[in-house]
Amino acid sequence: MVWSLSFDPLLSFWALIAGAVVAFLLAGLSGYLNLRGWALRALTMALLLFALANPAVEREDREPLSSVVALVIDKSQSQRLADREATTEEVAAEIQSRVEALKGFDLRVLEARNSGSGNGTEVFQTLSNGLADVPPERVGGAIIITDGQIHDVPESAGALGFDAPVHGVITGAPEERDRRIVLDKAPRFGLVGSEQTVSLTVVDQGQGTGPGDQVRLTVKRDGDVISERTARTGEKIDIPVEIAHGGDNIFEFEAEPLGDELTNLNNRAVVTIDGIRENLRVLLVSGSPHSGERTWRNLLKSDASVDLVHFTILRPPEKQDGTPINQLSLIAFPTRELFSVKIDEFDLIIFDRYVRRGVLPMLYFDNIARYVQNGGAVLLAGGPDYAEAGSLYRTPLAPILPASPTGGILEEPFYATLASLGERHPVTRGLPGSEQDPPAWSRWFRAVDTQLDAGHQLMSGPSDSPLLVLNREGEGRVAMLLSDHVWLWARGFEGGGPHVPLLRRLAHWLMQEPDLEEEALNVSILGSDLVIERQTLGDTIGEVTVTTPTGDVDEVAMTEQDPGLWRGTLPATETGLFSVTDGEMSALIHVGPQNPREYTDVLSTTEVLSPISEATGGSTERLRDVGGDLDIPRVVSMHPSASYAGNGWIGLKATEASVLNGVDRYPLMIGLLGLALLLGMLSLTWYREGR
Repeated sequence: MVWSLSFDPLLSFWALIAGAVVAFLLAGLSGYLNLRGWALRALTMALLLFALANPAVEREDREPLSSVVALVIDKSQSQRLADREATTEEVAAEIQSRVEALKGFDLRVLEARNSGSGNGTEVFQTLSNGLADVPPERVGGAIIITDGQIHDVPESAGALGFDAPVHGVITGAPEERDRRIVLDKAPRFGLVGSEQTVSLTVVDQGQGTGPGDQVRLTVKRDGDVISERTARTGEKIDIPVEIAHGGDNIFEFEAEPLGDELTNLNNRAVVTIDGIRENLRVLLVSGSPHSGERTWRNLLKSDASVDLVHFTILRPPEKQDGTPINQLSLIAFPTRELFSVKIDEFDLIIFDRYVRRGVLPMLYFDNIARYVQNGGAVLLAGGPDYAEAGSLYRTPLAPILPASPTGGILEEPFYATLASLGERHPVTRGLPGSEQDPPAWSRWFRAVDTQLDAGHQLMSGPSDSPLLVLNREGEGRVAMLLSDHVWLWARGFEGGGPHVPLLRRLAHWLMQEPDLEEEALNVSILGSDLVIERQTLGDTIGEVTVTTPTGDVDEVAMTEQDPGLWRGTLPATETGLFSVTDGEMSALIHVGPQNPREYTDVLSTTEVLSPISEATGGSTERLRDVGGDLDIPRVVSMHPSASYAGNGWIGLKATEASVLNGVDRYPLMIGLLGLALLLGMLSLTWYREGR
C-alpha cells in the first residue's frame, strides 16, 4: 500500500493563485492594523482556499515485480577447449540454483552460440535479445559464464539499455598457452596450372612462449600432403601453391603442435582458391562434308570459354582423282604441329565423320591414343564412315574406342532414348523432353551398328543399339556419338531437340568438368546449412559422415532428389573446415572467413570483459587461479548501489518495480467534513470578533 495526498482544484490554477494573493494581503493588512481576530480570519481564508483546491488522500494498491536476471552461458567453439565445457556446466548449474534461492528474482538462462557467420562470440547480442521484452527498470543484472573471448562488448555501459551490474565469470586457467597460424595474404582466384603465393605467420602465445622458435609446416591440397617446410614463430613466410584443377582448391597449412598447448584446432589455416581455367582448347577435325558439319562448330564457337581450331577435309571419299593432298587445302593442314608437337595443349579432340584417306599417318593416331591415356579427351561423332573400310577403328585408336563397328548401318526412323544409366548420368540426366515416352524431340534416321566393348551406354538407337557411349581410358576420356543426325535437332526438324545441353555437357564431361562427374561428392554452403550432394550411378547410398572443425561427428541421411542425385543438409553451427565422407569418397569445405575470429585468440582472459563490468558496478573474475580449485562466487541481493561485487561474492540489484492494481481516493474538504470545518472556523472567527 502506498498513501499520498493529491489535489483536484475546483477553480483554475491561476484563480487559486489570485485568491491566495488577496487572502495574504488582507491577512497582512489585518495584522498590521492589529484588528481583533485577524489570525482567525487568515486561517479561515486559508482553509477556504484549501477546500477550493479539493484535496484528497489516495491509497495505491501496488504489487511488487520481481527483478529479472540473465545468466548468459557462452557455448561458442572456444568454450569446448580443455575442461572449459565441463567447468561451464558445473558453474552454470550452481549459479542458477543460488539465484533461484533468492526472493524477488526471476532468472533467464541464455545460451550464446556461434552463428557460423564468422563474427565470433556474440554474447551481448544474445543478452540483448533475451531481455528485449523486459522493461529496463526490472533488470537486476547479468552474469556471463565465458572464457573472456567476446567479440561484441559494447563501448559504454549506456549501450546496454539497462542500469544493473554485469558480472563476468571466467573459465580457463591463467597458465594456458597456444600456437596458431595467422593468414597475412591469401588469393581467392588463380589460373589452373599457375602458382599462387600464400603468406602466413605462426604465432605462439601464453606462458613460456616467444618468437624465433622453429616450427615444421605441412601443406595439403584437397586433403593430400604436397610439401613440408620449416618456419620461425613470429616471422611471415611466403608459400607457393599450385592450382591443380578448376573449382575449389582447398589448401591446409598445419603447424606442428606446441607442447601442452590449449588446442591444435587453430594450428591449421585453410585457404580456398577458385581454380579458373584459361580458355579450353578444342581441335575439331571434320572429315566427309555433310549436312551437320556446322553443328559442332556453331556450338563450340558460341561458348566463350572455348578456343576452337577447326579443319575440314574437303575431298569426299568417292573422289579419288589423284590431286595431291597439299593442293586440296585452303590452308596447309599442320598435321605434325597439331598431332605431335602441340597435341598436349588441347583439352579435347573431336573427329566429326572422319575417314582415313592418308591425311594423318598411323603414327599420329598412336600419338592420339597416348594423349588420351595421359589425360586427354577424344570425341568421335561418326556416321557411315565408322562402319566402312576407312574407319578410325582400323587405326591405333581401336584399343581406346569403347564400341566396335559390325559393318552395318541402321537406316530407319527412331527416337534417341535414354538408357537406364543415361537416366542417372549427369551428362544426360534430365534432358528436356526425356521424361515423356516417346521423348519430346524429333526422330533420327541413321545410326552405326556397333558392339559395346567397354564404358557406359547412355543413349540407345534402333533395337537398343549403342548411340552415345562414354568411357575412361587411363587418365583420359573417350566419347562416341554413333549417329550423324544430331543436326536434325539443331535445324528444328519435327520440333528439334535438346542438342545444345547434350553436346555441351558431353564436351565438358570430356574436359573433366567437376560438376559432371558421374561419381562425385560435393559440399556447398546455402545460408547457414551445409548442402551435401552425392552423384552416383548406383541405386542406393548410405549415410554421409560429417566431421566438424571441433571434431564432432554427425551422420546425415541422404534422400534422392533426381535419378542418380542424392542430397542432405546439416546446420553449419561452427566456423572452420568440415570434412565429409561416405566411406568411398571425401570432400572438404571451409565455412566462414579464412581467419575466424573465434580462433584468433583462444586464451582465457579477464581483460575484454572487465571494462564493461566495472562501469556497471560488477566484476570479472576467474574461477581458478594458477593450479587452484574451482571457486564459485556467492550471489547476494542488494539495494541500488555503486558497487555490486566483493571478495568471493557478486551482487544483484533488487529493483523497486511494481504493477498498479488500483487506486482508492478519499476527498478531505468535500461533504460534511469540509462543511463542518468551514462553518466551525467562521463561527469561531465571529465569536472572537464579537467579544
